[in-house]
Amino acid sequence: MRLGVIADDFTGATDIASFLVQNGMSTVQVNGVPQDDRRLDAEAIVVSLKSRSCAAEKAVEDSLAALAWLQQQGCERFYFKYCSTFDSTAKGNIGPVTDALLAALGETQTVISPALPVNGRTVYLGHLFVMNQLLSDSGMRHHPVTPMTDSNLLRLMEAQATGKAGLIASQTLDRGAEAVRAELAALAAEGVRYVVLDALNEQHLLTQGEALREMKLVTGGSGLAIGLARQWASSGWDREQAQAAGKPQGGRAVVISGSCSTMTNRQVARYRQQASSLAVDVERALEQRDAYAHELCDWVAGHAEEALAPMLFATSEPETLQRIQQQYGAQQSSEAVEQLFASVVRELQLRGWQRFIVAGGETSGVVAQTLKIDAFHIGPVISPGVPWVRSVTQPVSLALKSGNFGDENFFARAQTEFAV
Repeated sequence: MRLGVIADDFTGATDIASFLVQNGMSTVQVNGVPQDDRRLDAEAIVVSLKSRSCAAEKAVEDSLAALAWLQQQGCERFYFKYCSTFDSTAKGNIGPVTDALLAALGETQTVISPALPVNGRTVYLGHLFVMNQLLSDSGMRHHPVTPMTDSNLLRLMEAQATGKAGLIASQTLDRGAEAVRAELAALAAEGVRYVVLDALNEQHLLTQGEALREMKLVTGGSGLAIGLARQWASSGWDREQAQAAGKPQGGRAVVISGSCSTMTNRQVARYRQQASSLAVDVERALEQRDAYAHELCDWVAGHAEEALAPMLFATSEPETLQRIQQQYGAQQSSEAVEQLFASVVRELQLRGWQRFIVAGGETSGVVAQTLKIDAFHIGPVISPGVPWVRSVTQPVSLALKSGNFGDENFFARAQTEFAV
């Protein structure tokens, strides 16, 4: 059996890939739908799309293209992966994509399971919690693109999809996989198309995996992958074997931080006490990009032999970020920094750098695209949802971290605990 995963953003794809590998499945991730006839050797293949916040029609088109390609790769089970905070609007894109995948596969029922208890995402009586808060009371309520003002997953799904939603509560999960399968069958008889699954702990995810091992299409965050991977891994649960192909390699390393999330700010502050660090000047990024990029590369090279890799960062506190955006424009300043990082990464690769530790979803995408890495093996996990990955075709290793993932010592641990 081969698993095909369709993920709606870049770091989300790496997130689920890491859980698959950690629980025994050799995994390869590709960025976008490949346009060639390559065949990938892995138990699971994850396709990373940019379909979370684009037009619903585009999200459906891209997801169906990914499905068709995964079927050509021989995948027999499929997993639509979205964020553990169910990032979407009343129009989608989770509902429309789920409906399109069900139709393409000829299926009439799937599950909704965004829970990831290890990162504080739980589902109780169909309501999604972030740490100890309802989703609608968390910081996601003010998300600029997908503000989450409702925590009820049944309502959220029915608002953007075409069918009926139902619930399997935690009490049923406590009774085991057979009870879950029986409830799924009963809900199917009632015409329930989307079954929201409660999950308060990892055992619930393991029970979900056992109950859903024969389901053609599942949907959720990365947590559901824990139970499913242990069910589907053909060689048993051999974590080291699954991670071997993605172990970090290469010589010199650099840390690049573009995220301005709360956790990344704490990580940058901690790392500045441990290693050589330099803040990016947005004005120079706007006005002198090429010359400035060369200057930054010279600075990185000057600190290359130190115990911990040097760090370039555009991470800033909310007040500083607001001032920068007011002065230079939000979009212009963001694009200038991303283009600067692209220039820096390109030149560092030419100078022999092979390990890149990156914070921020958009920054991670820019780095991978600049390095022309369109497929990589998934290696050992640094923090939940953040593994080392290694290019399939180049001697390049990456640690790609979305904003709020990882602990305060993430940047140092990525180097000291996973020595080349």
